Order: sequence, then structure tokens, then C-alpha cells
Amino acid sequence: MIKTITRIGNSQGLIFDQSLMEQARLKPGDILNVTVTKSGAIVLMPARRAAADNEEVKTRARALIRRHDGLFRKLA
Repeated sequence: MIKTITRIGNSQGLIFDQSLMEQARLKPGDILNVTVTKSGAIVLMPARRAAADNEEVKTRARALIRRHDGLFRKLA
């Protein structure tokens, strides 16, 4: 796939069309790690998400328990 560097305000950038976003499994707002190899190749990799904080874990656990309440009652 060939892309052209485009002026975006006072910067330059690449426009990722929808098919490229889908192929790379990216969505707006995703964070990418950008590296440049010795040969000058630019490599974009999705940044690993930081570990969930305690509040997020609690919220997800409560949602899981609510969603499977009947199962947990049978197992108790």
C-alpha cells in the first residue's frame, strides 16, 4: 500500500483510510508506538495497554457477577 505524507495544520501526517484501519485492527484514539530502524523503516505498533487500575477491576468484576448471578448462586 502506498501512502502520501499530507500537511495537517503545521505538521505532516499519513491518513489511514478505513480499510487500513480494519486490516491493522485500529480505531480512532488508539495509541501507537513508533520506532525507526537503522535502515530508516518506520514501524508502527499498537502500544500495550497499561494494567487496569483497581477501580476498573472492581467495576468489571461487579458487572461479571451481575451478568452471571444465577450461575454463582448455583455454585455457592
